[in-house]
Amino acid sequence: MPVDLTNLDLDLTLLQEIADGSDEFIVESIDMFLQQTPPSLQDVSNAFDEMDWATAAAAAHKMKATLGFFGMLNSQALVQQIELSCKTGTPDVMDLIGKLDQVQALLAANTVALLQIKEETAAKF
Repeated sequence: MPVDLTNLDLDLTLLQEIADGSDEFIVESIDMFLQQTPPSLQDVSNAFDEMDWATAAAAAHKMKATLGFFGMLNSQALVQQIELSCKTGTPDVMDLIGKLDQVQALLAANTVALLQIKEETAAKF
């Protein structure tokens, strides 16, 4: 049964266009996303714990393109807000934590969907 993406922050249109029919490319891209994005989000969280705003901004910046590639536009906007707030050097910590929590929740739901999409796509080849 195909994954219902209607309530997720996930639109694979760009990925599918770039893949140009290559299921292997889609599976490899999802693998790369799953290997890189959760650790990058953890880097942001760790930097928050240390109040290391420059590292948090850099880690958030690193994630933006990948989130956009997977059509995670809400997550991408939140991560951009985190990056910009951290660059001020004196961010509203509670606001940042709230945004990070939102991104983590969206990413958790998207991860489940991506794992299912990966499994369904890999079954084709």
